[in-house]
Amino acid sequence: MTILQFFLWSLLKVAVVTVVMLMGIAYTVLLERKLVGRIQNRWGPNRVGPFGLLQPLVDGAKSFLKEDLIPSSVNKPLYLLAPIISLGCALISIAVVPFGDPAIGPGGMHLFQISDVNIGLLVMLGITSIGVYGIALAGWSSNNKYSLLGSLRSSAQLVSYELALGLSLVGVVLRAGSLNLRVIVEQQASNGILSWNILGGFQFVAFFIYLMAAYAETNRSPFDLPEAESELAGGYNIEYSSMKFAMFFMAEYGNMITVGCVATMLFLGGWTSPFGNLIPLPDNILVHALVPIFWFVLKVFSFLFLYVWVRGTLPRFRYDQLMNFGWRFLLPLAMLNIVATSLWLVNR
Repeated sequence: MTILQFFLWSLLKVAVVTVVMLMGIAYTVLLERKLVGRIQNRWGPNRVGPFGLLQPLVDGAKSFLKEDLIPSSVNKPLYLLAPIISLGCALISIAVVPFGDPAIGPGGMHLFQISDVNIGLLVMLGITSIGVYGIALAGWSSNNKYSLLGSLRSSAQLVSYELALGLSLVGVVLRAGSLNLRVIVEQQASNGILSWNILGGFQFVAFFIYLMAAYAETNRSPFDLPEAESELAGGYNIEYSSMKFAMFFMAEYGNMITVGCVATMLFLGGWTSPFGNLIPLPDNILVHALVPIFWFVLKVFSFLFLYVWVRGTLPRFRYDQLMNFGWRFLLPLAMLNIVATSLWLVNR
């Protein structure tokens, strides 16, 4: 494969994944509105298009067409840069995710992964960690006390729960012996659901820690303190309008999808079937390509469903409860899980 062909294939994969990701963000918002509506015994969006399926397109157009106001007292370069950082990190992190069985394409390229990096897990954690700068800069550059309080809350919350989230993944890395996401998934592929790390790897405690930390990392209820309307009138994004305001929420839902992808790959077997090899696939290239993607998308969808279910069920924590839960419970529990996993691997 020539350099030009390699560049064109890579560009095509980036374009397809970006479009799918943006559509996923739009329809995750619709999923949340519909599910929360059902939880609260109402319909949710149902007017625009059949069953309300065109609602995300209308909401996107509305965000573009709204008046874009920039307060006179803001630090304009950083004010404009903040939503770009947040959304950019949410989109870039998906580049190392293997969505399906890494069938080899033209010139030895992986069709269902933009970049197969040996330290893919570290790349994802690093990129998503940078996203906090978008929120911090948004609050500081707005020159508004409520925005600043929201960004300070968010910075403290994300730094605190980033520790527990990172440590919860150490047990999975120890068991797989690799930071390559494709290798971690393939290590869970032998016996179906019994080989998944959440069961066969005895990482159910790590999965619980990851789940709680992920809620806090994505500012989702019951950990949505950075944008608590009743206390901060909107938090770090109070001075933003139009599409810049929408970009922060696109970043939030993009991070939800990324978190679901990481949970799927590290704990739920990635693209592998829960039945293992008990149900062999027919000898068809298209089936072998699409069925793994189906299992991957179904697992991510289940994770997003759980996200929305928790939002519609649990009330918001107080801030002191939020910090105590992260530092005094999740962090020690994550360290104990690393010790227990290490002892289990040595003595098995």
